[in-house]
Amino acid sequence: MIQNIYIIGVGLIGGSLALDIKNKRPGVKVFGIDNSQDHLNQALELGVIDQKATLEDLDQADLVVLAIPVDASVQLLPKILDTITDFALVADVGSTKVDICKVVENHPKRRNFLAMHPIAGTEFSGPKAAVKDLFQHKTNIICEVEKTAFKLQEKAVNLFNDLGMRMRYMNPESHDKHIAYVSHLSHISAFMLGKTVIAKEKNERDIFDMAGSGFESTVRLAKSSPAMWTPIFKQNKANVVDTLEDYIANLTHFKTLIENDDFEGVYNEMKDTNYIKQILNGIQ
Repeated sequence: MIQNIYIIGVGLIGGSLALDIKNKRPGVKVFGIDNSQDHLNQALELGVIDQKATLEDLDQADLVVLAIPVDASVQLLPKILDTITDFALVADVGSTKVDICKVVENHPKRRNFLAMHPIAGTEFSGPKAAVKDLFQHKTNIICEVEKTAFKLQEKAVNLFNDLGMRMRYMNPESHDKHIAYVSHLSHISAFMLGKTVIAKEKNERDIFDMAGSGFESTVRLAKSSPAMWTPIFKQNKANVVDTLEDYIANLTHFKTLIENDDFEGVYNEMKDTNYIKQILNGIQ
């Protein structure tokens, strides 16, 4: 049974996992590990974790959840696998999967690692951002499941099912390609929209008085942590560049239609894109 769970990174995702696990599995003890003592203190005060811990304690773990920026995860994962017992499992929750799978492909304890990405989150960060039921009805992508020991993956999947996640299996390359379109591009778009408006606001002080809910919802992701997203864009560089080229081409085409007074074309572009309603309804 999974009794001792160590969460490395007690922010939004790690903290929310801790809250849900404590709620669904009352007998489990959740330990927190974080470079920030302030975050650990907050997580303890908020009841997100039961106790502070260090990396040296991981030989006591049944499950280790790695919930830190993806570049740090790639560096730390081999050392974690060196420390845990043969019966423990390590799962990461990063938004890129190719690099982290590659770094441990020949590790003696590769069977003790589960590469996964729960598609859930908000624009906030830190232990105070942790919320219950964040993963309810959310998809959890698992990569290279065949390389994880069956009994360990079974325990993990049972736990994540209890948290309300829906499992989907994918290879790391497909994951990183698809997530660049549906997640990484969304964040870049929000950041750059925010930048464009902020630059304009310097000369037009009342521009934000005109901003409604549409602007707020579109630019919401620009409040996300640059410390988390910069490593994601770096690790998924090739796919991110491809998505940006497609996006820029569409923006350029739309601009050209307007410049040429082709408003029938503008209408058709938007009408065709309305199909996104059906896609999103299917997701919901």
